Amino acid sequence: MTGPRYPALIADLPSSVPFVGPETQERERGAPFLARLGANESVFGPSPKAVAAMQRAAGEIWKYGDSTSFDLRRALAASLGVGTQNVLVGEGIDGLLGYLVRLLIAPGDAVVTSDGAYPTFNYHVAGFGGVLHKLPYRDDHEDPAVLFAKAAEVDAKLVYLANPDNPMGSWHDGAALVAALDDLPEGTLLLLDEAYIEFAPEGTSPVLDIEDPRVIRMRTFSKAHGMAGARVGYAIGAADLIRSFDKIRNHFGMNRTAQIGALAALEDEVWLETVKADVAKAKDRIALIARDNGLTTLPSATNFVAVDCGADGAFARKLLEALGREGVFVRMPFVAPQDRCIRISAGTPEDLDVLADALPRALAAARG
Repeated sequence: MTGPRYPALIADLPSSVPFVGPETQERERGAPFLARLGANESVFGPSPKAVAAMQRAAGEIWKYGDSTSFDLRRALAASLGVGTQNVLVGEGIDGLLGYLVRLLIAPGDAVVTSDGAYPTFNYHVAGFGGVLHKLPYRDDHEDPAVLFAKAAEVDAKLVYLANPDNPMGSWHDGAALVAALDDLPEGTLLLLDEAYIEFAPEGTSPVLDIEDPRVIRMRTFSKAHGMAGARVGYAIGAADLIRSFDKIRNHFGMNRTAQIGALAALEDEVWLETVKADVAKAKDRIALIARDNGLTTLPSATNFVAVDCGADGAFARKLLEALGREGVFVRMPFVAPQDRCIRISAGTPEDLDVLADALPRALAAARG
């Protein structure tokens, strides 16, 4: 009796996931977290109009979703000032990353990213046999010039850049990115992850012709719109590239109720502004809590704050673990020197009360 015959590529991959979810951690610790501040979700929730729309749609969940997500794509296109043919809806940015890598990367193809940037992208590249080239951050920012130079050196098909960045919260001015594109080599596509763009200063997103074949952008309803559990993301790019996804995507992968909820969320601009204001207040409170405990914070254009623990990665991990024992779920960067920080998502006032109470004890435990 034999089992399945895995291709060599798959057989050699580690059985691991990019992130251990908070639910898994709660099962391991035998208790729920008191403050869930590690996954950059929006604890402020989705628009009440989105919730109502999904509740109304629940009775028709027996139907498959529109395989083209047409209504949502049309509304997104109108809000962005582009054509419907320039927008693709998918199962969160994570799902879209997998599709893009499948579309472009064959075994042995070079891909360039930053060392310590979004691990899920690396996970997809490894799964399709791409060869990752990872470059260090510069001053806690991803470095477009270095990334593009490496792409030219290794003939990369794809370069990943998050703007604003996760896990540091840093960002580049959009005009600077447009200028940097002059050095993007021919035949290389820039994947611009804009998951946090709603929280960023005006001018962070580069102004480009939508048919510019050098760039594809990805955005999400998981952050500012508070719908992480619904798994709705979208890509924006040249029509030919967007059309090419039809060759490989899961055409019925989008949940019907999630499509309807995302459409209602997109239309509720008042709620979005309320959430952005709540996030700004929460980031100020996190900075104050950090400062009260002798720690510093990095400027952030996202819905989280990177807190510099003032030591090395080993100390930051001790602090993260101590906070976990106190019932506070946070995460940290994986690579030095960024791993000197812990990353704390914007929370409700009650969440941040828990953090303020727990942090002094966690610091004392981490310091031994």
